Amino acid sequence: MNEEQTKSKWNHLFTIVLIILIVNTGVFIAGFWSSQNQIKTMENTISEQNNKIQDLENQLEVFDVIDETGLIPWPTIYAQLKNSVVLIETDLGLGSGFVYDNNGHIVTNYHVIEGAESIEVTFLDGNITSAEIIGLDIYSDLAVIKVDPKTTSLKPIVLGDSSELLVGESVAAMGSPYGLSDTLTVGIVSSLERSLEATGNYLIIDIIQIDAAVNPGNSGGPLVNLHGQVVGVNTAIQSETGAFTGIGFAIPSDTVKREINDLIETGNYKHPWLGISGLGLNLELADAIGLDKPQGILVIDITTNGPADLAGIRGSTETAFIDGQEVQIGGDVITVINDVPVITMNDLAVYMERNTSPGDSIDLSIIREEQETSITVKLGERPQP
Repeated sequence: MNEEQTKSKWNHLFTIVLIILIVNTGVFIAGFWSSQNQIKTMENTISEQNNKIQDLENQLEVFDVIDETGLIPWPTIYAQLKNSVVLIETDLGLGSGFVYDNNGHIVTNYHVIEGAESIEVTFLDGNITSAEIIGLDIYSDLAVIKVDPKTTSLKPIVLGDSSELLVGESVAAMGSPYGLSDTLTVGIVSSLERSLEATGNYLIIDIIQIDAAVNPGNSGGPLVNLHGQVVGVNTAIQSETGAFTGIGFAIPSDTVKREINDLIETGNYKHPWLGISGLGLNLELADAIGLDKPQGILVIDITTNGPADLAGIRGSTETAFIDGQEVQIGGDVITVINDVPVITMNDLAVYMERNTSPGDSIDLSIIREEQETSITVKLGERPQP
């Protein structure tokens, strides 16, 4: 073997060794990063497990105070939530609110901060900070304001399911009646799915009725169940004097859940709209329009170019005298929406609020001139009052 062949042989050998080293190095690096990722994954898993352990420890602490009914006593619930409830002061008046998240968002009523030029939020520990308006919905009387999360320690609440509330169930209203912060009053749910006429002559739909004492200043505070969850937002009272006389109202937590992201992200919430006014039927009215029994909603007025008008729904065209009074008749009678029977206008409104959005199409079963038919309507957006 000559010198050139020997040199070539060593070059080939060197190349092979170099390739082996590069491959091994690559394998080592890949293995290293893989192990780092595995370590990171393990760290995340350990962190998640630690959080779960902490949650379990908190639950075990709660179990110590749960009574024989399986529910949490009010003093314990009060202690858990008192630092989440705030006093809201504006240049126009007082109200309440509660901390929604760690980003500084606070839920309250629209009417608490309506028209306000300045908003101050006071926490239980005495910390006072300014707030800005983030989102408003006049139709649900809801508002979201925001404080700088760096200025205070935030303790968010847990929203429960208001759809699971039962008439007769115990609830408590928290807030600042007459500016008296750190207040809790206990009562029961006395009715569900109420409609409330607001001062602007429009309806707030799907309201919880309670007998827990609420007074001016309670507005915007949380309504709480015996699981320590917020199931509503205290909003109004039924009173001839302006003080509590046994009937209060709260916006359901399910309404808050449905709207909160839109309020935070866009500043408003769009409600579905059909564009009719109507009446539930009684025996006399059903007889006057030729029905065997009262069923459904008699359409009285149609908003011109509204969703119902564009779909061909007909309003009242005639009048009749019932018990000496002139009433409108001759319109369509709506009996079913999307296979769900409706008896009153409130039934129709609550279904739409809970299950539809502007732009959705709904199927209505109607009675027209004593004949049953169906009409599809594309819902619009409820206009501002």
